[in-house]
Amino acid sequence: MNKLKPIAASLLLTGLFSAASQAATPPDSLVMAWNIDAISTWDPAQIGEVVTNEIYTNTCDTLVDFAEKDEKQVVPGLAKSWDVSADRKQITFHLQPNLKFSDGSPATAGDLAWSLQRVVKLGYGNAAAIKEYGFTKENVDQTVTAPDDHTLVLTFDKAYPTNLVLQAIAANNVSSLINRKLVEKEAVDGDFGHKYLSTRTACVGPYQLVRWNAGEGVVLQATPNYWGTPPKLQRVLIRHVVETGTQRLLLTQGDVDIARDLSADDLKTLDEGGKVKVEKVLKPQLFFWTFNNEDPIFKNEKVRLAMRYLIDYDGLARNVMPYLGVPRASFAQLGAFGALDEKEGQPFKLDLAKAKQLLTEAGYPNGFTSSVIFGTLPHSAPIAQSIQQNAAKVGVKLTLERMANAQLFSRARGREFQSAMMAWQTSVPDAYGNASRLVFNPDNSKEARATQYPSWRAAYYDEQLNKQVEAALLEPDDTKRIAMYADLQREVMQKGPMAIMFQMYNTAGISPAVKSWSWNGFRVWYNNASK
Repeated sequence: MNKLKPIAASLLLTGLFSAASQAATPPDSLVMAWNIDAISTWDPAQIGEVVTNEIYTNTCDTLVDFAEKDEKQVVPGLAKSWDVSADRKQITFHLQPNLKFSDGSPATAGDLAWSLQRVVKLGYGNAAAIKEYGFTKENVDQTVTAPDDHTLVLTFDKAYPTNLVLQAIAANNVSSLINRKLVEKEAVDGDFGHKYLSTRTACVGPYQLVRWNAGEGVVLQATPNYWGTPPKLQRVLIRHVVETGTQRLLLTQGDVDIARDLSADDLKTLDEGGKVKVEKVLKPQLFFWTFNNEDPIFKNEKVRLAMRYLIDYDGLARNVMPYLGVPRASFAQLGAFGALDEKEGQPFKLDLAKAKQLLTEAGYPNGFTSSVIFGTLPHSAPIAQSIQQNAAKVGVKLTLERMANAQLFSRARGREFQSAMMAWQTSVPDAYGNASRLVFNPDNSKEARATQYPSWRAAYYDEQLNKQVEAALLEPDDTKRIAMYADLQREVMQKGPMAIMFQMYNTAGISPAVKSWSWNGFRVWYNNASK
């Protein structure tokens, strides 16, 4: 890794990550308190956690970016422009001039083609972001090409919606520009540098990762030789802080500039206090209760539906989720192309009699015993406890188990649970984004290890729903496509593998010293922040 500049090293050595410094944060640095225990890798082929995704996106540019003011639109990134063929089966990207890696060496379209190809060839979870548009290990060398150092060409097998492809591939971390020469040099046993990139980054972007200590923090340093507008602040320091009360204390004392995991009570207190800014933006993240369909109880469609009527959506919205999220039962997030509106997209309410009726019809008139695992998000425990209390009233005994987020994700990806509460965030503002992950399941076998499909994690496979998802994707008429997604959402709310409960806000407590904090539902731009 690159060596830290003296001031950053000094901050680490004096305990920035482990204790309050009781002093103003450095004027050239952005300091955040955030629970980052979910970070497990920095390889774009495998990143699946929201926190890692945000940090990586601020470290590694993508082909295109989401427009800050309109997240449905894409704007130039590594590509300054692009051309679409008449049949919509080919996109030619023209790259920015003077792209360079942090060591000053030139970054080419050949590096970028290889970066995309390696994701497919490695076959980890994020390969799905490319493979679902017709790219395979066998054809990717011919369908992702660089005719010269400044041109990248993607050739598709079908006429997919162009804007969706731009959002799903070109604006995804899989299109980050990796230093092929460096990474291939560090490859072990043909792993395309996967082990090397598990603990570091090697890409073109405004910041570079110079330190990651699990359980302590992350340090990003402004990149020399950056092709774009240089970041206004020289470094970003992210302290791993689990407790929300500690985050609030650090923020009010001036030890951090931004706190990212504050509870609703913390946010309300800060908002009413007026000394710290509280900002929020609705993001494409859904918080849900997912059921393992390998479990004989949850394999029953009526049991899964009954669970939806044990959720006090309105009460939780008032008491637990202010500032944090809004009730939502549809897999298509508000703001997405094809999403049902607020009312139709949340038809459920707490109804113990309805739950009891469904359980009786399912063959469980006296209920059953099961377990729920969940992570350290501040709202997870109170939501789980509320449902546990309601479930007990209809004979369902739920054992709750809280664990670190990394452990939760590991258990979910291994199908080692009966039910779990967790979040999922799509990467595109289109109903297909979540339909392709929360409904569609490419291969339900355990050997498939399709871990980036929550549907696979839940062992849920419905061939007819798979066909409906594929048909909606390829429908050229937008009006018909919207209608197809509406029907799909209504059906999945009744029989799907998870009870979706809330669409989340991205919230933050922000020191008045921070200017130009920029974000929308899909992106946070650290490089725009200043003091």
